[in-house]
Amino acid sequence: MPRISRRQATALIAGALAAPLGAPAIVRARGSQIFIIVPYAPGGSIDSLMRSIAKVMAESLDQPVLVDNKPGANGIVGSQYVARAPKDGSVLLAGGTGPISLNVLLRKNLPYKLEDFASVAMLCNGPLSLTVNARTPATDVKSFVAYAKGRDKPLFYATLGPGSVTHLFGIMMGKSMGFAVTEVAYRNNPASIMETLSGECDLNFATPAAVIEHARGGQLRILAVSSDKRMATLPEIPTLAESGYPDLTASFWTALHAPAGTPRDVIARLNAAANAAMQKPEIAKQLETDGLMVDTGAPERLDAQLTKDAALWGPVIKAQNIVLE
Repeated sequence: MPRISRRQATALIAGALAAPLGAPAIVRARGSQIFIIVPYAPGGSIDSLMRSIAKVMAESLDQPVLVDNKPGANGIVGSQYVARAPKDGSVLLAGGTGPISLNVLLRKNLPYKLEDFASVAMLCNGPLSLTVNARTPATDVKSFVAYAKGRDKPLFYATLGPGSVTHLFGIMMGKSMGFAVTEVAYRNNPASIMETLSGECDLNFATPAAVIEHARGGQLRILAVSSDKRMATLPEIPTLAESGYPDLTASFWTALHAPAGTPRDVIARLNAAANAAMQKPEIAKQLETDGLMVDTGAPERLDAQLTKDAALWGPVIKAQNIVLE
């Protein structure tokens, strides 16, 4: 066996130690992997949807597209990670109404701002429902408003906590329809729905998909949805706009964002792959199951949604002086 000098041994050890450090640099330089950061724990509907989208995007881009969960602080942990990521399209955020629009409007000490992100692609949106217990003497929005105004106490409505879409929407609804409301916070949708089923809570704005089986079973009644048009899966349910309240048209959405400063040609390539994914029948079926609707377009479509959110939720937050730490 040939003998190795001390100098050769030192060189071999140094090379071995350097190899693990050098490999990731090569990977990043080649852009061989794209990570979609989901700012929620694994297992939820958004996480599942993003894994389906990532798989199709990988085929379009001929690159691995991986989902990485970074939950925490109402989406702040994952969003901050992307805001500080390389500006090369290798790290994207599965953003939405809460992590982006509402956090920016509600939190003064947020470790990122709207300008830290570049819009890549809108993916989908979903409406809220106006749902009541079936024992409530209201069969449509008109009779519901009459019932609410005739009560001698406020309506209790379920929320997912201060500053959530459901919290803000309830404030808007009470003001628009002209009656008093009081929010009741729950840790999640299932808990709030159980309280609506029992009659402890008067009103719920859960997604139609979350309450539809209870409605079909005769326990709950969906009076309207907040989308700008009727849902294809629930064509019999009117919108709040056609029921006389166009100012209550609202939705929650999911989209892809990149760090600000990502080259436009990179964003265009990612946008095309995301749009292609949203046209796949299997993803459309998954959206239908979750009560969501495809909403795609150029990056400017997402820009427009962010502007719309500021105009919709901003005045409510300011008027109520809602600030989250």
